[in-house]
Amino acid sequence: MSTVVNTPRPQGVAGPSGPAAPLDRLRALQSEGRLVTEYPSVAPLLAELPYGDKGAADLVRAGQLLSRLDPDEVAAANPGTLTVSVAVAGHSTVGALAAPLTAELARHGILLRLTLGDFDGYLRELQDTGSQLYAPGLDLALVVLDAQAVFDELPVVWRVEDLEKAAGTKLAQLGKLVERYVGHGTGTLVLNTLPLHRLHTHQLVDLRSRAALGVAWREFNAGLLRLAAAHERVVVIDLDPLVALGGALNEPRMASYAKANLGDELLGRYAREIGHLARTLRGRAKKVLVLDLDNTLWDGVLGDDGADGIAAATTFRGEAFGNFQKIAKQIGSQGVLLAVSSKNDQEPVLEVLRTHPDMVLRDTDFVRVNANWNPKDANLRDIAAKLNLGVDSFVFADDSPFETGLVAAGLPEVAVVRLDEEPALHVERLLADGWFDVRELTAEDRARAALYRVESDRQDLLDSSGSLEEYLEQLGVQVKVAAVGEADLARVAQLTLRTNQFNLTTERLQPAEVRERIEDPDHLVLSVRSGDRFGDNGVVGALFAHRTPQGLHIDNLLLSCRVFSRGIEQAAVTSVLAYAVAQGLGPVTAAYRPTKKNHRVRDFWPSLGFEPSGGDEEEELSFSHPLAELPAVPSHLRLDTDF
Repeated sequence: MSTVVNTPRPQGVAGPSGPAAPLDRLRALQSEGRLVTEYPSVAPLLAELPYGDKGAADLVRAGQLLSRLDPDEVAAANPGTLTVSVAVAGHSTVGALAAPLTAELARHGILLRLTLGDFDGYLRELQDTGSQLYAPGLDLALVVLDAQAVFDELPVVWRVEDLEKAAGTKLAQLGKLVERYVGHGTGTLVLNTLPLHRLHTHQLVDLRSRAALGVAWREFNAGLLRLAAAHERVVVIDLDPLVALGGALNEPRMASYAKANLGDELLGRYAREIGHLARTLRGRAKKVLVLDLDNTLWDGVLGDDGADGIAAATTFRGEAFGNFQKIAKQIGSQGVLLAVSSKNDQEPVLEVLRTHPDMVLRDTDFVRVNANWNPKDANLRDIAAKLNLGVDSFVFADDSPFETGLVAAGLPEVAVVRLDEEPALHVERLLADGWFDVRELTAEDRARAALYRVESDRQDLLDSSGSLEEYLEQLGVQVKVAAVGEADLARVAQLTLRTNQFNLTTERLQPAEVRERIEDPDHLVLSVRSGDRFGDNGVVGALFAHRTPQGLHIDNLLLSCRVFSRGIEQAAVTSVLAYAVAQGLGPVTAAYRPTKKNHRVRDFWPSLGFEPSGGDEEEELSFSHPLAELPAVPSHLRLDTDF
């Protein structure tokens, strides 16, 4: 399996170089009665499982062991453990999902609370708003479908016309049930496309009918995929790419006798996708891909072979590295920041990236190129500091076991992708864990790399200024605080999911939840946009508030780390306080909920005249502003409001 975020290894458990395999060490923790208390150590153990079939089999075995744990006991023993509640319903039996789902979420440090439905109970559970799928607080409602859900509706002797009619009826039925769920359910509903088995197509003996069946089936699956486009709280997993990876769709005897119409191998791949989805919904998407160079982006070692001796095209192996570069460039075009950490001298590396004819990636594709002889964990810390991001938002890909081991040990928050000597597998391993998956790509995502590159110009201005005040005056900051419209909804939701440092209560919201607040007249949902002499920064912040009988309560304030220390947050709050005064809403209250990452904003509310009004130092502090005297808008910026 591809590697995942690493956390510290439990005391007394051998490391990866030790004699015990990861699964054996996991079993040892269980037999010693330490698995519950040391649950955070599970993720790094699973990260060590080998890539390929053996790793997949061992992961399922680990899931069988972990699924015996009581989630309540694990959560109580490990406060702060990320937990996701999942209910599963299906057309065929779904029990085989328990082990891979448990393990796949555990790989990402997530504790699973799982409820499994009865055989062929998906229609009943979707119809019944009192079923497990509609349970309050549920995160994911998985409805696992297979082709028999349609074929069971056909007469014993059937023709393509019967299939077309049954598929149309089933799609309409599912569409209505999806609308019912969106209206009454609380979680994200997950459907899947239905793989078509050869045993279905070849019941028809004429080729023309088989072709017509193929058309009807693809239209049916396309209709399922469109449900995700129509509803913000619906996700449809396309199983065709998972089937294409190889292996049987199911095991014939299990399909016949146990009604297991989707085989264990396919369900394992499906569980992997659900693990990625759970991580995405919890705002755990990564932001930065840090790449090695020698034998990672190109074939050869620059320091030994020289620029003429490396290749990323024109040679048999070189083309595989070129393909890897193309995928990295594609990822970077969608808002993922690309950076380099390489044991090389800086100038030769930059020369290769600028002029070598084989390179798909150029120096301008990277927001940071660290080519030096420092340890790579130190290099990653340096890149994080320069970008003002946490290393927990990093993915590091390298072909050297030493370097990947060093980073995994020194920076357990970093997701490590271990490449190897076979460059043809680099792409597969990089994409295996969907580290950068988001619900929806925004305009800010596509422009992110360019925005970070402009930061060097701002840094030059700061370096040439006599003081921070002089820098801000020359920067010419412009801030607009406005009611969130359709165009900015996805971006605002994304900020709640991905912003950690300036996030005063860390409340995570999906797009549908943001929309609900926008449509509620008692709620105020504002976007914060900024720009300066170097260009538009886009939507960099959001503020959520709601009216109470006493006044106005600010539910949360978020700001992108790209624009810290420019007075933008002060201007946004001042605009809301002025709004409260104009509306006669009385005192404005707010809260601060401490986390490991937002400690730097602990004193934010008091700095703007908010007075402490109670709360728990460890859990949540409350503040109130009497509105007698409002904080001033910083003199170096221009504020515009539209709400």
